[in-house]
Amino acid sequence: MLVGLFGSLVPFFPGLLIIWLAALGYGLIAGFGTLGTVLFILTTLLLVAGMLVDNLLAGYGAFQGGASWLSITVALLAFMAGTIFFPPLGGLIATPLAVLLLEFVRKKNMRQAWLAVRGLAAGWGVSYAVRFVIGIVMILFWWLWVLKG
Repeated sequence: MLVGLFGSLVPFFPGLLIIWLAALGYGLIAGFGTLGTVLFILTTLLLVAGMLVDNLLAGYGAFQGGASWLSITVALLAFMAGTIFFPPLGGLIATPLAVLLLEFVRKKNMRQAWLAVRGLAAGWGVSYAVRFVIGIVMILFWWLWVLKG
């Protein structure tokens, strides 16, 4: 679980998923029981929230930096395509590049385009912190399960 926790700070490393898989493995081996089932459901909901937080906070950061929703949507698509076709860093490169290029074309001002990219980066940074906290809560749920289950 600690590998997953610290992995949540690394781009493209599925840290929260690793924590969730460890909890699932524990449940399959030790049994779920009532408390375990409730805590595993909560852990699953946290996993989903953690997976969404990247896109939401990065998009919000870019929007706060002046990016249009079109640029944010294209950046999300660029992230997915870059990750699929050029792993492991394709998405990390394609996303800010998409925001920069689209905002430059839209505003004809490189400084404003860079502000949108800075907002994207700030949103990403906040999302790593949020995912780390979510990982801690997931592990605490597991510890509660181990101790009380």
